[in-house]
Amino acid sequence: MSTGYLESGRTRQKQRTRDQLIAATRELITAGDTPRVEEVAEAAGISRTTAYRYFASQAELLAAAYPETAATSVLPDPPPSALDERVAAVAGFFIGRVQEAEPQQRAMLRLSLGEVPHELPLRQGRAIAWFVEALAPTADSLGDEGVHQLALAMRAACGIETRVWLSDVAGLAPAQVSALQQWMVDAIVKHALTTPPPT
Repeated sequence: MSTGYLESGRTRQKQRTRDQLIAATRELITAGDTPRVEEVAEAAGISRTTAYRYFASQAELLAAAYPETAATSVLPDPPPSALDERVAAVAGFFIGRVQEAEPQQRAMLRLSLGEVPHELPLRQGRAIAWFVEALAPTADSLGDEGVHQLALAMRAACGIETRVWLSDVAGLAPAQVSALQQWMVDAIVKHALTTPPPT
């Protein structure tokens, strides 16, 4: 939906309608669906025509329902100096976010396997920037490319993709998944100190 439509006339009512659509989307996602705009409209008791004024596509709708954070850093203040503590803080935050919003994360993952605009949240790479910041103490020894590769490995270890496999294929309980993902990140850090990632 264009910002102009939301901001032109009866803005409070329009915001309420948008919020209703997003709430209905999240409920359907939590139930295990990857809903289309018309399904959300029906669940929210809003006409399809109106719903499409707010969200022109399923991708836009799911992106709006996706829990986001604008945080540019997730390190504590002041940040720890020890590398393992810095990385553990970021990994813990990210793993927790994924676990809390697992239904929405799964919906975005399902959608991302098809034709999806590049700007969807799952592909925005905020976690990679968080890991790059955590890895700052290794910049001199690994170089920028090495740090980036290491951040990619950590993101892969603790993202929704790995969580889905550990849950659905390996059969681990949620707490076990989170603990193993955190261990994987710790192991990657330790290994990278003696064997830098390929660049």
